[in-house]
Amino acid sequence: MAKNLVGVRGSFFDFVDDPWKFIGQEEKSARFYSDGLLVTENGIIRDFGPFEKVSQKYPNLHFTHIKNRLILPGFIDGHVHVPQTRVIGSFGEQLLGWLQQWIFPEEMKYKDRSYAREGARQCLDNLLAAGTTTCQAYTTSFAVSTEEFFEEASRRNMLVVGGLTGIDRFAPDEYIDTAQNFQRDTARLIKTYHRTGRNIYAITPRFALGASHDLMVACQNLKREFPDAWVHTHISENPSEITQLKQFHQCNDYLSVYEKYDLVGKKFTGGHGVYLSDDEFRRIAKADAAITFCPCSNFFLGSGMFRLGRATDPEHRIRLTFGTDVGAGNRFSMINVLDEAYKVGMCNNTMLDGSIDPRNQNLPEAERNKLSPYRAFYSLTLGGAHGLYLDDRIGNFEVGKEADFVVLDWAAGQRAIAWHESLLVGANGPQTMDEAAQLLFSIMILGDDRNVDETWIMAERVYQKTVSEQTASARK
Repeated sequence: MAKNLVGVRGSFFDFVDDPWKFIGQEEKSARFYSDGLLVTENGIIRDFGPFEKVSQKYPNLHFTHIKNRLILPGFIDGHVHVPQTRVIGSFGEQLLGWLQQWIFPEEMKYKDRSYAREGARQCLDNLLAAGTTTCQAYTTSFAVSTEEFFEEASRRNMLVVGGLTGIDRFAPDEYIDTAQNFQRDTARLIKTYHRTGRNIYAITPRFALGASHDLMVACQNLKREFPDAWVHTHISENPSEITQLKQFHQCNDYLSVYEKYDLVGKKFTGGHGVYLSDDEFRRIAKADAAITFCPCSNFFLGSGMFRLGRATDPEHRIRLTFGTDVGAGNRFSMINVLDEAYKVGMCNNTMLDGSIDPRNQNLPEAERNKLSPYRAFYSLTLGGAHGLYLDDRIGNFEVGKEADFVVLDWAAGQRAIAWHESLLVGANGPQTMDEAAQLLFSIMILGDDRNVDETWIMAERVYQKTVSEQTASARK
């Protein structure tokens, strides 16, 4: 028996396909073992299945037995701002005013390396405590903040996507940089960090309203020079932003700006997409690009409601990730993201079911807005990995993938969830897939980061809720 084999026994839930493909039979997209065994070697999954079957192949395997918990693939946050950790929840403005009043002043502090290092540490600590094992992140316009983000992620062996944030207008003079400097610094950072360890680099124009023609050309040049790099930006988040964008770039819609500079395609992600037109959705689908749904920040800044049912149209299905968008998002917890996403979906469902205006009735799209536990947790795991073009590496417990996972305690947090879940599953936890799915739904609606008991990266435990945290949860 190889000494570097790691075994974990427990109740496992993951996905093998997209549940939106199986309307009325979503359980076909998932896999559940009430008593399973995950075997890894050097952080890579070597075997997975029912404990009774898999354990026979490894008679001398020493394993960790995690009892009375649900084990899922690690959560994927498709859109988070590392340098906004310290100003999360800042009051009273919509997007453009909020950036000027709160965000740019804070992000300017990340020019200092020690400040950037501590900020990256705090952000990743919060993500891991929330069960997030992979994120796609913004840094700032200062190269040191990007360096410190990748260095901190590397110390934790986290799979992350990130890049220097390009902005040369619509920000204080001390914050913006020239297109020439952005192209030079990004090229250096790509050569230093892209695919070094588990780092992935994203060419990152912050948003088209903050980018001149020269900066967009710089992004175009970088994508041509480094075609393997990802692209991460914002799109169609706020009505005032869109109005000003059309005036500045003389464009028909937001997506056309990125299309003009050859950025929309595989490995492209646009955050938010609240006001995308039907035609833009179709063009994104045709390009095989992705959108990140950020319900917490869309509500916090009053931006609007993302059309989840349109994005999941089977004729024009787009790749999707879900994101916290901290610090406009007021939680690091992807469980809270699901709670808000569920409410967005239910409101959209009502608007399309014909009860408000029969002329707008679209029952298939109305149904696709409803976020079941299968659709929800798929979106945080295998779906999120698919959205980021990382589903060959993470997202479920398939053999050969990297073993990032989260351990959920269904009895943690507010008392209501503990009472509810004790009625659902009893003392021994879920025994069937239906019970496990019901349990996950109650966690996503009633729970939060207090339900995250452990987080594992490459088969190593990197976060465990302390005894004091467990006691505090029990008192609530």
